[in-house]
Amino acid sequence: MLFSAWLFLSMYMVTFAQKKYSLEDVIELAKGQSPFSRQAETRKENRYWQYRFFRSNYNPQLRMNGTLPAYTQSVSQAPLPDGSFRYTQVEQSNNTLNLGLVQPIFFTGGTVSVNSSLQYFRNFQAVAPLPEIQWGGTVMNIQLNQPVFAFNQLRWDRKTEPLRYEESKRSYVEEMELISRTAVTRFFDVLDAQINLQIAEFNLANNDTIYKIEEGRYNIGTTPKDKLLQAELQLLRSRQDVTQAKINLQIARLQMRSYLGFRDNEEFELVLPESIPPLYLSVEEALELAKLNRADFIAFERRKLEADREVAQARGQRFQTNVTAAFGLNNNGFALADVYQDPTRQQTFALSLNVPIVDWGRNEARMQTAIANKKLNDYVIAQDEVNFEQEIITQVRQFDVLLSQIEITRKSDEVAQERYLVSQNRYLIGRIDITNLNIALTEKDTAKRSYVGALRSFWTSFYDLRRLTLYDFSNRRLLYIPD
Repeated sequence: MLFSAWLFLSMYMVTFAQKKYSLEDVIELAKGQSPFSRQAETRKENRYWQYRFFRSNYNPQLRMNGTLPAYTQSVSQAPLPDGSFRYTQVEQSNNTLNLGLVQPIFFTGGTVSVNSSLQYFRNFQAVAPLPEIQWGGTVMNIQLNQPVFAFNQLRWDRKTEPLRYEESKRSYVEEMELISRTAVTRFFDVLDAQINLQIAEFNLANNDTIYKIEEGRYNIGTTPKDKLLQAELQLLRSRQDVTQAKINLQIARLQMRSYLGFRDNEEFELVLPESIPPLYLSVEEALELAKLNRADFIAFERRKLEADREVAQARGQRFQTNVTAAFGLNNNGFALADVYQDPTRQQTFALSLNVPIVDWGRNEARMQTAIANKKLNDYVIAQDEVNFEQEIITQVRQFDVLLSQIEITRKSDEVAQERYLVSQNRYLIGRIDITNLNIALTEKDTAKRSYVGALRSFWTSFYDLRRLTLYDFSNRRLLYIPD
């Protein structure tokens, strides 16, 4: 009976819970309902609408503006021929309405527009023969506005913004993989606390039994009092360990609930993820996939273009020249129909210049600053590319070590468990003392924690590699597929 009791005590106590979660379950919950996944979704949506806004810059814009109605009643000064003035009552309505279609020209940076306008004026204080109502307007006006030698914002946006949008889509997938990686950390925080509580409860039951055995032996005179006091001290420490382990488990569960977005206090238990997926990876393949899929690699190209853009913008600020040309038809009359009968031609051509004669080197300084920033940017990007590759190489090469570590710690856990059972039996028959039994117990607990720690390191690195390459090496599939 005593031997059977020790076999029962050698098993970890099971914490009954309403629900059990695997590592995959926790990751799916984090990606599906956590506050961080919703933030990532919102950022993704925001970036989409920013891109839509950019695309709209190249489409024609139909705009209407005007002042309608407009009414004025006041007393105003009116000058007289002799230089004096008199006050007159003014009551007028002056309404305008403009309709225009504007089309940007992205390859030149100019705009072409077609406009039509109408004005209505009424003088309520008019005295014959002055007319009370007058109409005026532009039947049609075509206008070209073209900067010369200027920085072309539309052309550069057309180069950088599609890259920025593509980068944002890949960044979203990377954010989701980072959420998965953080979920792994939260999962193992709870799992460590859960296993520590199991160990502490087992040790408490074990030390309680040892104390009773030592007490019985002391009563019959087969063990000294210091051994009994040692067993009692170990029992008291075990009770303290159980209390602390319960607090740690409660804190870890609260942190995981907060991360996953749980709103209830439902108890749950986590399942140790011992099933290791098959991995087929090489450094060369991982680097190729990272360069193909990662947002950072697109960001390198975008950052180089933005540096070139700064140089072009500095160059475009040296001279400011603008050409404006317009042709239209306008007219006026006492009735609305008069505006559209035999309108007269309306033509405009203007060339405006703003050329610095003496600027004390301002343009040169601006230009050289942009060039120096471009060089600095190139050096920084070159270093970032090296770090980018080194991070992936390190991550891939450590997997062999991690897999080996899991195998070693698993075997160590099994050996330590078996050794402890042997030590239990030897202690029961009096072949070893309590000190050696406690050593075996400590080694058993250490081996279990090392095994769980090795699993934590593997799964953390596994999801780090997914984030760094946007590729699932276990299922051989891309995590991001371009539209």
